[in-house]
Amino acid sequence: MPYRLTGFVAAAALAMAGSAMAAEGPNDAQIAHIAYTAGNIDVAAAKQALAKSHNKAVREFASEMVRDHEAVNAKALALVKALKVTPEDNATSEALNKGASEEMKKLAALNGPAFDKAYVANEVAFHGTVNGALKSTLIPSAHNAQLKSLLETGLTLFTEHQHHAEHLATELK
Repeated sequence: MPYRLTGFVAAAALAMAGSAMAAEGPNDAQIAHIAYTAGNIDVAAAKQALAKSHNKAVREFASEMVRDHEAVNAKALALVKALKVTPEDNATSEALNKGASEEMKKLAALNGPAFDKAYVANEVAFHGTVNGALKSTLIPSAHNAQLKSLLETGLTLFTEHQHHAEHLATELK
């Protein structure tokens, strides 16, 4: 069950950062980097799915992930540029990248329906973890109103992604 591992790795990374930053919470530069990193991870996974999958529903979902996450990341980059904030690498973003790299290697070894199921299951787990972090840590810790608003908008969209992935997962069983 490789997709459960990614959900676990992402959850552990976010929990680790949450406890490391618990006293004051992550700062806006760290939050921006975590959110941008999570978006990039999902774009990379979706592009892998577009390269490997022949399932129409999986490909449509992956295309949606690329479109939506690239759009949100473009807004995030514009915002940090306007605010003159430099996103700050941190333990959470590093752990997310490490876990994603490991998961992409596992997915690369799969083909056909096995790949489709693992990719979609990973999307369910990943969105659940990131959405939970947005709700519990990132949004409450954001100080800048524009950043907080962008994260809230992202949470709404990414919750829809999670529901879409959950529905697709049931279709692939």
